[in-house]
Amino acid sequence: MTQHSTPRTLSTTCEHGGMCVDDRPGHALTLIRLRLALATPSRWVDAIVRSSGDDGWIELVEWQTGDVRRLWHHGPAALVGVGTPVAVHADYSVLASGSRRISVADV
Repeated sequence: MTQHSTPRTLSTTCEHGGMCVDDRPGHALTLIRLRLALATPSRWVDAIVRSSGDDGWIELVEWQTGDVRRLWHHGPAALVGVGTPVAVHADYSVLASGSRRISVADV
């Protein structure tokens, strides 16, 4: 019997965002990372969404500095609309939008 396997890559492992089991930033948000982010409120940075798309890329403009941050999430980033106020945790790679919390990679 011949076995064929598909190499596991970012695109094959995470093509269905909700099914992702990877716990790196930008993938599944682990409970421990969320708890650590919530336990360190001084490390949240307020921002406005400048752009977001179905490719997972999100650009933010920080309120205090005006700096642009580029983030990535394995699922469609369109879940946060342009102009939406958000907060991103500087240490634990968590993006907060309303009651929603997602894991992001800060690139």
